[in-house]
Amino acid sequence: MLEVAIIGASGYTGGELLRFLNVHGKVELVAATSRQHADTPIGKVHPHLHDLDMKFTNQSPSDLDVDLAFTATPHGASMSIVPELVEKGIKVVDLSGDYRFDDISIYEKWYNLEHKNPLDAVYGLPEMFREQIKGADLVANPGCYVTGAILAGIPLVKNGLVDTIIADSKSGVSGAGINPTPATHYPNIGDNVVPYAVTTHRHMPEIQEKLRKYGDVRVSFTPHLVPVIRGIITTTHSFPMEDVTSHDVMDLYTEQYADEPFIRVLDVGEIPRTSSVRGSNQCHIGCFEIDENGRLVVISAIDNLVKGASGVAVQNMNLMCGFAETMSLEAVGIHP
Repeated sequence: MLEVAIIGASGYTGGELLRFLNVHGKVELVAATSRQHADTPIGKVHPHLHDLDMKFTNQSPSDLDVDLAFTATPHGASMSIVPELVEKGIKVVDLSGDYRFDDISIYEKWYNLEHKNPLDAVYGLPEMFREQIKGADLVANPGCYVTGAILAGIPLVKNGLVDTIIADSKSGVSGAGINPTPATHYPNIGDNVVPYAVTTHRHMPEIQEKLRKYGDVRVSFTPHLVPVIRGIITTTHSFPMEDVTSHDVMDLYTEQYADEPFIRVLDVGEIPRTSSVRGSNQCHIGCFEIDENGRLVVISAIDNLVKGASGVAVQNMNLMCGFAETMSLEAVGIHP
C-alpha cells in the first residue's frame, strides 16, 4: 500500500482529496494535517466524510514518513514545504501555483512573491505531460481555470489554426476557498455575476505559457464568479487562419482526445454543462460553432474542485505510482 499524507487537508480541495483517497484500493491515508483543526475528527470539518475514522494532525513536514504527499497549501507556503519533502525522498503533488511555471520570473511578477526555493517540477496536466508525470518526484497541479482553457485550446494551437485565443470563464464560488470573503458573501454573489481581475488574473500567463508548447499564441482571459457552488464553464473565442468547418474542428478534438479517459468531445452545437461533470474528473468540450464573421467558439466544462484540482491530483498520483490512471476517479457527473 502507498502511504500518503495530505498537508492542508481542511479546505475544499483537501476534502475532495480525502473523498477520493478514502476509496482508493492502493492507498493508506496516514496523515491529514491542519493547524487550525488539529485533533478534530475529519467528519466535523468535512461532514460528508463522517465514516472516515481519522483526526486532523498538526505535523511538520519533517515529521512525515510517507511515500507521497499532497500539498494543498496556499501560494507562497508550498515553496517552504515542498523542498524538504522532496529531499526526504517523498513524492509530492503540489496544488499551489508555486511550481507551475517554467519561467520563475513570470511567477514572481504575477504572484508578487519572491520564489525562494525553485525546483524542477513536471506540470501536472496528463493530457500534455503523461509520460513525464510517470517518472516525476514533484508534480505541479495546474490552476483550475487553466485546465479548462488549455484543454479547449490545445487542438487549435497544435494544428496552427489560431494565433489568438480569448477565454471567458465562469466559476462557482468554491474556487475562492473555504473561508468566506466579501466577494463570496451570499448577498454579494447571490443573483449576481461578478467579473474580477479582468485583465490581470494570474492564470492568464499560465494558460499562455503552456499553450505555447504547441505554437505561437496570444491568450487573453477574464474570469467571473457566478452564484453556483461548483463548476467552471470556459468559452473560448478565436478566428481560424484558414477556412474550416465546424465538423473539421470537431474532428481535430476527437483525434486529439481519442484515448483520453477523462475528456468527452461533444457534437457540433452541443453545449457542455457544468452539471454534467459535477463531482467527476471529466472535462466536456463542445460547441465548435463558427459565426458569419468567422469567429470560432469552443466551450469546456469541468468541476473546479475535481478536474480543476483534487481529481487531477489523484490522477497524477496514479501515474506517478504506476496505478491505473482512473483508479478511484471512475464516477461520472451528477445531473441534474
